[in-house]
Amino acid sequence: MLLDKVDVTFSAGNGGNGKVSFKKIGRGPDGGNGGRGGDLYITATSDLTVLYQFNQKDFLCAENGIPGGDNIKSGHKGEDLIITLPVGTELIDRETGKIVAELTEVGQTLKLLKGGDGGHGNWEFRSARNTTPMKAQKGFPGQSLNLTLNLKLIADYGLIGLPNAGKSSLLNELTNSNAKIGNYAFTTLSPNLGVINGKVVADIPGLIEGASEGKGLGINFLKHIEKVKVLIHCIDATSDNYERDYKIVRDELKKYNPEMLKKKEVILLTKSDLVASITSFKNAIPVSIHDLDSINKIRKLLN
Repeated sequence: MLLDKVDVTFSAGNGGNGKVSFKKIGRGPDGGNGGRGGDLYITATSDLTVLYQFNQKDFLCAENGIPGGDNIKSGHKGEDLIITLPVGTELIDRETGKIVAELTEVGQTLKLLKGGDGGHGNWEFRSARNTTPMKAQKGFPGQSLNLTLNLKLIADYGLIGLPNAGKSSLLNELTNSNAKIGNYAFTTLSPNLGVINGKVVADIPGLIEGASEGKGLGINFLKHIEKVKVLIHCIDATSDNYERDYKIVRDELKKYNPEMLKKKEVILLTKSDLVASITSFKNAIPVSIHDLDSINKIRKLLN
């Protein structure tokens, strides 16, 4: 199952502490400044499985700055941390609910959190009145965020429809994918992906009436349709009411996000080989996974 939502805490490194130190000969201060903490970056990959890295570890932190040394020696900056996330990931601040960053392209890299400044050593606090300062600054904390990482698939085509509408079977035939199939509702428990003509096709788990309110597999998967460019609406040709089946899915899309109804849509009547005749419906294209000509027709449509 695709892991598409996790709670994590990211933190940049803390600054290193300044040092209280005095020259071996004489009493002049020579404590150095602490190094700055490492910054935290995020970068996008096409590998949708990388969220599994947070199954065992939900806190990631860049390296802290090194404390200052003797002889006015400043500590080294902490190493930056680069965290790889799937393209399509939203980073949501759990405290405010606001999206603080979004990865929309493979290779996109952002500095998310800044490391804390290092503290001053006692060399910085010397003065005519205080020639032997006994204080140094602590390093400053790096920025941190408690986040929800929310993955929304970015695909060219999204297969949508009621459960058991033949979406997974169609994906397997079109793209040589290996999605699990079966003659029962909710066979698909997580989105499956395939590639055809260099374009990504996503099989979105079946929607039922009330999905926008959390019923069935609910809004966990409606979110994956938001980023899809073209909807491929699959309707089971063996159904006794195409209009009802079509309307259920469209109504749930509208309730979740009305903008989704503006996407280009292709309607397919799947399992057409199982019925004696097909009733005309909204320019829908009959398709059978057992008919090579039918499959090739859909492949050309997606070119």
